[in-house]
Amino acid sequence: MPACVPARATESSRTNRAHPPHSPPPAPRRRFRVHGADLSASLAVFLIALPLSLGIALATGAPLQAGLVAAAVGGLVAGRLGGSPLQVSGPAAGLTVVTAELIHRYGWRTTCAITVLAGLAQLGLGCLRVARTALAVSPAIVHGMLAGIGATIAVAQLHIVLGGTPQSAVLDNLHALPAQLAQLHPAALATSALTLAVLFAWPRLPGRAGRLLRRAPGALVAVTAATTAAALAGLSLPKVELPSWHSHALAGLPEEPAFGLATAVLTITLVCSVQSLLGAVAVDKLVAGQPGMARSNLDRELLGQGSANIVSGALGGLPVAGVAVRSSANVHAGAVSRNSTMLHGVWVVVAALLMVPVLELIPLAALAALVMAVGIQMVSLNHIRTITRHREVLVYAVTTLGVVLLGVLEGVALGVAVAVTVALHRLARTRITHDEKDGVHYVHVRGQLTFLAVPRLSRALHLVPHGAEAVVELDGSFMDHAAYETLQDWQKTHTAQGGGSVEISGRAGLRIAEPTEATGCRCRPWTPWRNHHCEDPRPDPVGEQPEQAADDGTGGHRLARGISTFQRNTAPLVRDELARLAREGQRPSQLFLTCADSRLVTSMITSSGPGDLFVVRNVGNLVPLPGAESGDDSVAAAIEYAVDVLAVRSITVCGHSGCGAMQALLNTDPGGARTPLKRWLRHGRPSLERMADKERPWARLAGRAPADATEQLCLTNVVQQLEHLKAHESVARALHEGRLELHGMYFHVGEAQAYLLTGGSELFRHVEAHDTKEQRSPV
Repeated sequence: MPACVPARATESSRTNRAHPPHSPPPAPRRRFRVHGADLSASLAVFLIALPLSLGIALATGAPLQAGLVAAAVGGLVAGRLGGSPLQVSGPAAGLTVVTAELIHRYGWRTTCAITVLAGLAQLGLGCLRVARTALAVSPAIVHGMLAGIGATIAVAQLHIVLGGTPQSAVLDNLHALPAQLAQLHPAALATSALTLAVLFAWPRLPGRAGRLLRRAPGALVAVTAATTAAALAGLSLPKVELPSWHSHALAGLPEEPAFGLATAVLTITLVCSVQSLLGAVAVDKLVAGQPGMARSNLDRELLGQGSANIVSGALGGLPVAGVAVRSSANVHAGAVSRNSTMLHGVWVVVAALLMVPVLELIPLAALAALVMAVGIQMVSLNHIRTITRHREVLVYAVTTLGVVLLGVLEGVALGVAVAVTVALHRLARTRITHDEKDGVHYVHVRGQLTFLAVPRLSRALHLVPHGAEAVVELDGSFMDHAAYETLQDWQKTHTAQGGGSVEISGRAGLRIAEPTEATGCRCRPWTPWRNHHCEDPRPDPVGEQPEQAADDGTGGHRLARGISTFQRNTAPLVRDELARLAREGQRPSQLFLTCADSRLVTSMITSSGPGDLFVVRNVGNLVPLPGAESGDDSVAAAIEYAVDVLAVRSITVCGHSGCGAMQALLNTDPGGARTPLKRWLRHGRPSLERMADKERPWARLAGRAPADATEQLCLTNVVQQLEHLKAHESVARALHEGRLELHGMYFHVGEAQAYLLTGGSELFRHVEAHDTKEQRSPV
């Protein structure tokens, strides 16, 4: 352990402080014991790490033993000295592109020396205790970096999957791909395809037997299946070659220009450190609230990672970093201490010494397919959706493209520059203070709370003692997801471990990146409307009668509570306007016909109030043709009343994404039982026929194709129901006289985005947030 490790990190220092020289000697320590959960977890992690370590070494162009060396050192050294006991370290896919470039430029022995120097740099950073500063890096930059690396890995490994050899640059690999497709190797392609099929199908095995089989790691099963199939079929394929350890190349003294070496060391240090520290934070989230699980010591984690890189580089191994896949597997397998991580390193050593004949049966195509799948998974759609929701997609895209086209360090630098530029638009001066009054600790945040303020926020929150009552006052208009996660994670830990209480208060206009889950509140504090209330998401108590609940004047029933909130908060604001409407009568400007789906709040998405819309809602926003057999004239009656009596100037038919009626229409058997729902959905069958008619142009969205058949039918249904409207006598007459317009609208629930139908076509264009001119798209 380096001398700069904090004293609290070592058992001996705690013993020396607790027992002065004149006190009795401490009782002898108990014998070393391994918990059964740690033993089983270490085996599970080992079975995942073994094929991945070989595959990552293959992808970098390093000797395959280097992957095993890094995995063993990551388990034994980083596992013993690191500050995150349950994080598993080893060769990481995020380092593949960087290491491959260094090997191509400097050779293997110099790359090992660079790894040693990067480890020394990490030790220096750990001694300076700057690890928490890494939390200031925007998650959009980190995920963009990983996505760029993943795309680079996938394109390179695709050449090996096809039976060829990858180039050093992404653009070169893309340029050579057509020639590679023309000269593909059928045996390599078949082996890779089998590997990928097993890898993706294994987690989806159904039934009880599937649950039992899924306990075996998918990566190991996929590689084993491909190896067995290739051996039984007698395929002639390049296989793993593990030369004698006596000829294993170790680190050599670098002889390259100092500037180039410094850049390489900086790149390895940056990627290893950021990935390891963010991995430690992710592990903390997985174990938050579990008894006996303390937060990671990030400075000590840097020291452990630096020590591991020094040892790995000196022994001829790949750079070492915390690996999210293995760490999460370690936690989910039930590991309770760092013994699991260290034992996984022991198993790697045993395999490297005793299982060489078995490992040399593995086809390289199987390992390439495994690593290609890992690269594809690094481009996470979930992260893209999250980053888009937080308005940081520009940072993500620039970082990803920079990594792919220029390199990791250059891409990250571009991402940081763009993130800072974006933050300057959002960021006012943020002031974070901590104060104590009458035993209550107050943390006051004034200004915008973004990732740049996370280190200061974290320091202020950690000034609150365990078990204390805390109040966090947010005085700003924006909080990004990095700050939100820091605040939420601290709140969970403070309440779960210390038994303290946390109250978070803020101004009514505060926009928060995520809804809080700690209180179970279902309201969304960033929405522009204020006439909502927090309700208990749990169902009403079993056995409680609706009449009893509704009569409960204290708000025991959701409806009663909602009405009570309206009377208290909203009624005073709208009473005068409603009184005017009561005197003068209703004069809505438009008829709004939409689905009964509970997610469509018509007044919200149209920014309308009392007296503005005459609303008709039904299942599927359907308009039955005049004279159609339905047994229900309510829609026709509403249309006639709106046009002839209320003299509305427009009618809007609004569909929406994920419409259950359209899904049912696609899956309904025309000859099935005639239930009320199926009888009603018959009015949607012309929409199905319209969508199936290849001679008609399809309804579509501007900028993208419909996501699936359901969305296509939702769009087509809006167009078709507008045609049905024209068949009603009152509508046809008003259209002929020029006193009525018809509009089509589509609302995407997940995107909170409205689309209007462009006049004279079947194209729905999205309405921009800054578009203040009147939207007119008469059909």
